[in-house]
Amino acid sequence: MIGYIEGKLLKKEDDRILLLASQVGYEILLPAFVMETLRSKEIGEELSFYIYYQQTERQPKPVLIGFNLEVEREFFKYFISVEGVGPLKAVQALTIPVREIARAIESKDVATLRRLKGIGNRTAQKIIASLEGKMDKFALIRKSEKKEAVVEHDLSRQVLDVLISQLGYKAAEAKLMILEAMKRNITISTPEELFEEVYRDEQNLT
Repeated sequence: MIGYIEGKLLKKEDDRILLLASQVGYEILLPAFVMETLRSKEIGEELSFYIYYQQTERQPKPVLIGFNLEVEREFFKYFISVEGVGPLKAVQALTIPVREIARAIESKDVATLRRLKGIGNRTAQKIIASLEGKMDKFALIRKSEKKEAVVEHDLSRQVLDVLISQLGYKAAEAKLMILEAMKRNITISTPEELFEEVYRDEQNLT
């Protein structure tokens, strides 16, 4: 059984990756909250994952499900213990970080649990009934740092290139300008809006 894997990123899809380890390519399913942390990762980069290995008589084809932290895999095992929530459904459901789900369970926050893909009111109630009182550890998972991922996001990449290659800024300086702009205006959704926010700040400084 595979519990941990390190290797080179060969391919990224919406819900899975292909990882080359010891000359073997492993297809690994990733929950959305894990995939989000790979936004800035390029093909060929070295990655590592804690693996939940799924294989049953009804499903003889092995399925590998990846997590950044061992504690996230531990949470996953709790989550799939809930009646009606199997591994594949759980992978699709985990669209927000584990710490937020754990806190929602402990606070009986049905509304947050219903934000999970494929989780309705009845299943949310089952999750709370089954797991309440067991989630304190997972609610303390350190909040992931997303600043670098934001800079590498597609909407900011174009602005970063312009600042460096056309306007003469150093890479570190340009990244900082973009990060500050994103913090000031969290509604930015296009490169054009981001560039305008960066420009507006530079005007205020002059």
